[in-house]
Amino acid sequence: MNILNFLTENQSIFLVLVALFALLIGSFLNVLIYRLPRMIQNAWNQECRHYLGLKSQPTDIEKLNLYLPLSHCTECKKGLKPWHNIPIISYFILRGKCAYCHSKISIRYPLVELLCCITSVYVAWRFGVSWQTVSALLFTWILISLTFIDLDHHMLPDQLTLLLLWLGLLGSIYFLFTNSHDAIIGAIAGYLVFALTQWVFKLITGKIGMGQGDYKFLAALGAYLGWQQLPLIVLLASFIGMIFGLTHMMIKRQYKSIPLPFGPYLAVAGWISLIWGGDILHLYLNTLML
Repeated sequence: MNILNFLTENQSIFLVLVALFALLIGSFLNVLIYRLPRMIQNAWNQECRHYLGLKSQPTDIEKLNLYLPLSHCTECKKGLKPWHNIPIISYFILRGKCAYCHSKISIRYPLVELLCCITSVYVAWRFGVSWQTVSALLFTWILISLTFIDLDHHMLPDQLTLLLLWLGLLGSIYFLFTNSHDAIIGAIAGYLVFALTQWVFKLITGKIGMGQGDYKFLAALGAYLGWQQLPLIVLLASFIGMIFGLTHMMIKRQYKSIPLPFGPYLAVAGWISLIWGGDILHLYLNTLML
C-alpha cells in the first residue's frame, strides 16, 4: 500500500497532517505579508533614485527578503528562538508579548495561522487526496496573503496575482477546476470587467475608483475557476464589500467617501466560488427552470 492509498483510506490522519503543515504555512504567510510589501517599496525607492540620478542610501530594509534576516522582534530586533515560533502556541505561552522587550505582539499573527489551518483542512476534506487539493491549497494560501497585504497597504502585488494567474492556467491544462478554453476566456474577461468599469467610472467622475491590482486579481480568479464563475465572484464581492463598507461607516461614523481595499472581498468571493461555486450556479439554474 503506497502513501496515497494509505492517506485516502485514513482521512483523519490526512487531515491532521494537512492541519499541521498548514500551521507552518500560516507562520510563513505572516512573514510574507509583513516583508513582501516592504521589499517592493524598497525596490521602488531604489528604482526612483536610480532614475533621478541620486545615490542609493543603504538601509537595513535593503537586506530584507523572505528568508533573511531570520525571525526577530520588530521592536527590539532580537532574534527569536525556535520555541518562540511555534504557530499559535507560542503566542499564548508568551502571553502576546516579546520574550525580550515585552512589546505587544499583534493578535493577527495567530489568527492568520488559525485561518490558514481551518481553511486548509476544509479544502483537504472537500477535495480529498488529489491534485485538486494541492491546487486549492495554493489558491487558498495566496488569497490569504493578498487579503492582509491589501488591508495593510492597499496593494495587490504582481508577485502574487500573476502567480495565481499562471497557476490557474497551468491547472486548466489538467482540468483541475476548469478547462484551458474557459480559463483563458476567464482571464481575459476578468481583466476587462474591472478595466472597463474603471474607465467608465473615471470618464464620469474624473476619479480613480479601482487599482490595476484588482484587474489582475479578478483575471487570476477567472483563470483558476473559469469565466462561468466571474459573475458570481463579482456579485459576492460587491455584496460583501457593501456590507463591510456600511458597517465601517456606522462604527466610525465617517460618511464621506473613504477608499477601501476591494481585494479582501474578491478573495472571500473567490474562495466561496472555489468551494461552493458549482453548487450555487447549479442551484441558480435549477431555480430558473422551475
